[in-house]
Amino acid sequence: MNNSMIDPSVVDLLKKVDNRYSLVAVTSKRARQLINGEKALIEIDSTKPLTVAINEVYSGAVTYETVKEGIK
Repeated sequence: MNNSMIDPSVVDLLKKVDNRYSLVAVTSKRARQLINGEKALIEIDSTKPLTVAINEVYSGAVTYETVKEGIK
């Protein structure tokens, strides 16, 4: 049973990304894009940019690329 108030839950979202940091970075960047006028990639009842971004990540509509090389 999932007692999370967030739908989808953080546990479910972490299956879509590498770690919590990536989840925060991807969803916040996408939410900023939505605030700046980008169109939503999925149909959702919510108008809140962060909620839309979270659901886009969960549905696979938003992806990201991890850069393997670090700064030396």
